[in-house]
Amino acid sequence: MHRRRLAPLLAVSITATLAPALATSTATAAPAATPSTASSSPATGALNRYVKQKPRWKRCEAAAPAEFECATIKVPLDYRAPGGKQIDLAISRIRSTAPDKRRGVLFSNPGGPGGQGLYMPLSMQEQLPKSAQQKYDLIGFDPRGVGRSSPVSCGLEPEEENWLRPYKEKTFDKDVAWARDVAKKCKEKAGDTLPHITTRNTVRDMDLLRAVLGEKKISYVGYSYGTYLGAVYTQLFPGRADRFVLDSAVDPARAWRGMIQWWAEGAEPAFDRWTGWAAERSEKYGLGKTPKQVDRTFWDLVAQADEKPIEVEGQPTTGDDIRSGMRGAVFSPKEATEAIVELKKAAAGEPASAKRLGAFAGSEGTGTAGAAAGAAAGAAEIPSDNSTASFWAVVCGDNSAAWSRDPESYRRDAIEDKGRYPLYGDFASSIKPCAFWDKSVEPATKVNNKVGSLVVQNEWDSQTPLPSGQALHADLKGSKMVTVLGGEGHGVYPNGNACTDGTVNNYLLTGKLPAKDVTCKATAESNAEARKNQKRDVLPGSPLPERAPDRF
Repeated sequence: MHRRRLAPLLAVSITATLAPALATSTATAAPAATPSTASSSPATGALNRYVKQKPRWKRCEAAAPAEFECATIKVPLDYRAPGGKQIDLAISRIRSTAPDKRRGVLFSNPGGPGGQGLYMPLSMQEQLPKSAQQKYDLIGFDPRGVGRSSPVSCGLEPEEENWLRPYKEKTFDKDVAWARDVAKKCKEKAGDTLPHITTRNTVRDMDLLRAVLGEKKISYVGYSYGTYLGAVYTQLFPGRADRFVLDSAVDPARAWRGMIQWWAEGAEPAFDRWTGWAAERSEKYGLGKTPKQVDRTFWDLVAQADEKPIEVEGQPTTGDDIRSGMRGAVFSPKEATEAIVELKKAAAGEPASAKRLGAFAGSEGTGTAGAAAGAAAGAAEIPSDNSTASFWAVVCGDNSAAWSRDPESYRRDAIEDKGRYPLYGDFASSIKPCAFWDKSVEPATKVNNKVGSLVVQNEWDSQTPLPSGQALHADLKGSKMVTVLGGEGHGVYPNGNACTDGTVNNYLLTGKLPAKDVTCKATAESNAEARKNQKRDVLPGSPLPERAPDRF
């Protein structure tokens, strides 16, 4: 009865997001309608049939915990034509441990775009307090086009997945050809599907799944790209959002070229902080007694490696490798300092540790997520380039207007931004496949609503810098923000800090947002936990990578 009562409500809300929302980016969910109204439209009737699906839950894998269940449902490829082609949506759950205390469902997303979320319930089970596990069924899903949800592929070779390329005059034409070829391959391989692999459609899938599960609302924990996914859900379906935690946030107005450029902009203040930190400890590390001297030590090493790669245990490191690796490393000054010390030893011909130079060994853009996910995906018959193909589908398809069609504009931007942000500006602003992508099928979403949510942000985040989180907080006018001063790392919750973890847990348990924004102070232990999470090889119980330096 519960699911039957919700079916017309969902059908009208999704259809309302289709007709007006496909023409505008600010649509909201429609009010409830009577069954007769809901059945009057052929499109609504088709959506109704999706809502009536009954997932066939079964144990996800023999090696997985018995309580971790998986199923597959069908969703429309194109919500404008729900009677047309269907694709799979792989879903998972761990049921509430105390049904009498159960509040509802808690969806989650690990980031991306292109991140597989099917195993997220195992991660959330590990992270949430027992009291929260009693309140929620933990729901995971691979977003459309990703993992086991009708995975897309562009047929890319590993070298074609290397996408964060530094600007060089002598290689720019080659990089333009690479970007054009990637876009061409994607269109040839999956041209009918890729236009519909977007954040807005994934949000529609989430709401369809909500109704299939028989729920009035969803609660949600989203990390990085998952914050944008959650924010768009609050915009399209504000009446369906219950308790939303958005950790390490994307600025909706900068999706997606501007968000990639944040990596360069955010690295500069982190680099300046690092030079001061290392200078204060000059007696221990010997990189310079002043920030200016530390700065000169770094750029001298880059120049030396530009002339001839510096070898550590037979592993060559170029100047571009150093700049690229340092972009993320400087958000943890101690680790950045230790890495530069080893690099300095190697440059002087002294024995050095390659392990401490991991961030600098080879370009960080060499399909980190794609390679790791691809290695894990073989058994599940997921294309090796799935992470990269689905990444471009969203990054290019969400908002094609953000990407110039003029290759020369990328040359100009890369040159200018290398001057403004010397560490990483040219990597972030140079040519990308989106320059040759087809036009988006609908406009980007303007996030501007009063839905209650909790934005959580470290001060020193290499992927979504603090101003990005502050921008999302401003757009979500019903939100409160938790800022961790001195907090390092991408992804805050949980980090063992009583202030941050306590605020998030209290919100998930009670639904009460803090009366005002909260400022927490990082501890040595919470930053160490963040670094541990950053380096973690896999999600709990899963072969999937937890973080990747070339994804959100």
